[in-house]
Amino acid sequence: MLSSSDRRIYIEKIRQLPSQVRELVGELTDEQLYTHFLEGEWSVAQNVHHLVDSHMNTYIRMKLMLTEERPTLKPYDQAKWAELPDYQLPIETSLKLLEALHERWTALFESLSYEQWQHTGYHPEVGQIRVDDLLKSYAEHGEAHLDQIQRTLAAQ
Repeated sequence: MLSSSDRRIYIEKIRQLPSQVRELVGELTDEQLYTHFLEGEWSVAQNVHHLVDSHMNTYIRMKLMLTEERPTLKPYDQAKWAELPDYQLPIETSLKLLEALHERWTALFESLSYEQWQHTGYHPEVGQIRVDDLLKSYAEHGEAHLDQIQRTLAAQ
């Protein structure tokens, strides 16, 4: 269980991620966005689109956890999602989605009671998870993709 000060730190990371992503990728060329500079790694654009898909899924999972008794949380194949045609679209739509989603997600996190932080769900690949597990995991998930984007850009 996270402390309230740890929660505040992770909520702030969730709040800041969209502006950090936009600052990092907002002025890139199409070549910088869509080229696979690192073998076996996603392009910058795929990382941006993935952040939106992943965080939207987790936002919905969290809402299910808050409104249902220990729901089963459906996994998805993120590698296959990254191959779908919408990952070739301009990133601006995903940047806007990420901003709006994180605004709502942050507000929801900040409104939770002590009891709501205890709500759980069952993920078939992970097991039982709590709402605060989602907060920590996805704050760190955003940081990991910022790092991946930076490594990809450094390799060009």
